[in-house]
Amino acid sequence: MTALSNASSLDLLDAAHSVVSRSLLQIASAFSAVLAPMVAHSSLLIFTEDCTGRPQKKAGDPSITNHVSIAELDAVRETVSGIGHPVWAITAVVARHERPAAVWIAPTGSLLVLTDPVIVTGGQSQEQALATIASLWRLVAVSIQQQVAVASPDYLRDSRMASQDRAQVIADLTDAHSTTLEQILATLRSRSASDETARQEATELAATAMVNLRAVSDRDRSLAEEPVARAFERLKADLRPLARFGGLDVQFVEPPANGRALPGEVAHAGRAIVRGAVLALVDQPGVARLRVEWDCDGENLLIGIRDDGPGELAVEDPAVRQLVERAAALRGRLSVNGTAGWGSEISVVLPLSAEGLDRSPSVQWQITQREAEVLELVASGARNKAIALSLSISENTVKFHVANLLRKAGVSNRAELVSAYR
Repeated sequence: MTALSNASSLDLLDAAHSVVSRSLLQIASAFSAVLAPMVAHSSLLIFTEDCTGRPQKKAGDPSITNHVSIAELDAVRETVSGIGHPVWAITAVVARHERPAAVWIAPTGSLLVLTDPVIVTGGQSQEQALATIASLWRLVAVSIQQQVAVASPDYLRDSRMASQDRAQVIADLTDAHSTTLEQILATLRSRSASDETARQEATELAATAMVNLRAVSDRDRSLAEEPVARAFERLKADLRPLARFGGLDVQFVEPPANGRALPGEVAHAGRAIVRGAVLALVDQPGVARLRVEWDCDGENLLIGIRDDGPGELAVEDPAVRQLVERAAALRGRLSVNGTAGWGSEISVVLPLSAEGLDRSPSVQWQITQREAEVLELVASGARNKAIALSLSISENTVKFHVANLLRKAGVSNRAELVSAYR
């Protein structure tokens, strides 16, 4: 692609398309590649509360992307919020170190950070570069928001696993640090300590550290969960245009206001399923009324959508089949019951807990059946020739499958692949 420093409107449209057409898991690396001809940077960091399972999208130097925290990005956003324009070359703590950074906040509230930014020689002026990136960032942020709203089953499954893993890390970190700090407090409060001033200062520092640690845990929880009442209000807002402009009579049955908070991916999936179900129902002739109900039994989000149509909708319909797959991605289920002349009812159950999700490599790495067979033989110690004979395929085909497995598992050799598999 031609450098964005001399970009025409067509170049910018191409650049935007090359980013927004990528999946949520690839969007950061694609955006980084687009911006590099204009602004060199060591890492590109995105922080968005739209995507609860993976609120960070990162690309660049692993020493930064592997260690940047939500708390740090939250602090960066707090520093620049209210300024109303891009902020260039501030100093911010990112990945535990102070670094130069450029910051943009999209109208959606999503944050973009470039670390160690440098305008490429011969490119646009700093002002032009900031404005161009701001325009692209607005499009990318909206794309992220829309992709989350209609996330694929694979992404929902990956998001749910990421949420559970993050919650466990936070829990372990909280327990470990709390125990350590409590020991410090106990030691410093001991009568054997002689320096009263040092004891008091250390006590205050330790107490502050404990408060900050709890704040990190609370912040992570606020990102990972959405109150059920608020989630339902967002659903009503999504469906309001249908009621207003589609001539539908839509009745909403509110969930209990004090119901258990929904994991973010469940809230997003619930809204997406309802939107898809409503579109499938109103596509039938004669539908004039809809009833949408959410409830929470403490373990599951319960969804019911009923119409007054012909009652002919079936789970085999392509539009409904997609919704079934979306629910199954979160270990949920969807059923359709219809009564001729009385209408159809779609019932959905989405578990709130991530327990029981399949964490096998075939799911986590999204490998094919043939790749799973090759992986099993690789793990047994078989070489390519033996694998080829066992599966009645060529050695070149075995090499192709092994290369795919290495890429999907994120490892560089067979030993690492077998270790990750086990």
